[in-house]
Amino acid sequence: MLPQPKISIVMPVINEATVLRNTLGRLNLTADEELIVVDGGSTDETVLIAEEFTDKVYEAKTGRASVMNYGAEKAEGEILLFLHADCILPDQGFKIIRETIKDRGTAAGGFYMSIDHPGPGFRLIEYTANVRARLTSLIYGDQGMFLRKDTFEMVGGFKDMPLMEDIEISRKLGRVGNIVFLKPPIKASARRWLVEGAVYTTLRDWIISFSYSFLKISPEKLIKCYKEVR
Repeated sequence: MLPQPKISIVMPVINEATVLRNTLGRLNLTADEELIVVDGGSTDETVLIAEEFTDKVYEAKTGRASVMNYGAEKAEGEILLFLHADCILPDQGFKIIRETIKDRGTAAGGFYMSIDHPGPGFRLIEYTANVRARLTSLIYGDQGMFLRKDTFEMVGGFKDMPLMEDIEISRKLGRVGNIVFLKPPIKASARRWLVEGAVYTTLRDWIISFSYSFLKISPEKLIKCYKEVR
């Protein structure tokens, strides 16, 4: 039997102690996967928790794009999976990724999204997010972006910008090959919608994306409208 391509999970973190142990504990890693956690300047127990699960824990300059690029540089796998600390992969997620990436016409992919909350309003948010993904072929950070490492390097990795780095690299990848979205969906925490309000958070995110994509407003200006929730 031919060896499976190795998957390097790159997880950018900052002050994720409340969710990290649950996320990492559910990865079910084998010898065919490696976990790389890159901390952007945590002041809680994030680093100590990460070290319970991997010896590949690093610290890098604050800023998600640079943190993820740093993690990708350390990766030994042929496939990169960028996973947020509050997102849970579906069962058989690694198998699904390997099967999908076999197609050389596929440049990158992500998962459809579900939100870990029973409220009916969250089903509407899920639906609109997944329709947006299909229509735009843009992989957002909470969808578990995956791609071959050589493809990542070919497009220059994530652009060092304070926001919208996922949209920027998705555009580049769309010129390389197909962007695909997979089921079963990834499960994202509802925390940011609960803290800031579901309607406000959803509309704010849409406006930021539209402003960057169509109005060409710089990420440096848009970051002032965005608040990280932990």
